[in-house]
Amino acid sequence: MNPADELLDVVDENDEVTGQAPRGEVYARGLIHRCTFIQVRDAQGRVFVHRRTPTKLVFPSRYDMFVGGVVGAGESYDDAALREAEEELGVSGLDRPRPLFRFLYDGDGGRWWSAVYEVRCELPVRPQAEEVAWHAFLTDEELTARLGEWEWVPDGMAAYERLRAHRAGGQPGG
Repeated sequence: MNPADELLDVVDENDEVTGQAPRGEVYARGLIHRCTFIQVRDAQGRVFVHRRTPTKLVFPSRYDMFVGGVVGAGESYDDAALREAEEELGVSGLDRPRPLFRFLYDGDGGRWWSAVYEVRCELPVRPQAEEVAWHAFLTDEELTARLGEWEWVPDGMAAYERLRAHRAGGQPGG
């Protein structure tokens, strides 16, 4: 299926479903929908970082410190997080990602409810070639050093900043 044809739930500012529309229409009309962001760490605690392929509908060829994607129509955030993590990492049998918080992203590219998760992946990864052009597991220090060097997806950066605040004991915002 063409990703633009994937059916998504359209939601309001309170994350209540108001209807459904194909992804391409949701993006074109700037409708609020749902997405998942999963921070993946390996057995050494390093973060999975990747560069998106140039064919992605949103933020092509940019770096991201999360795997994830849109929540399909009628799908729960939790189910979407597991599905997206396994698809993008190219693994099966991953533990269910642990939910951390949600926020309404409102920035470059549109507006969407964003559910942030974390999961440990000790399986060998084989990222989806359609999704991931390059990948590596980076230490927190290596990731921090590249924040100002690489062009990152803006929604991932928003989720990352909220995650850092969340882990520091602050409120993730929203």
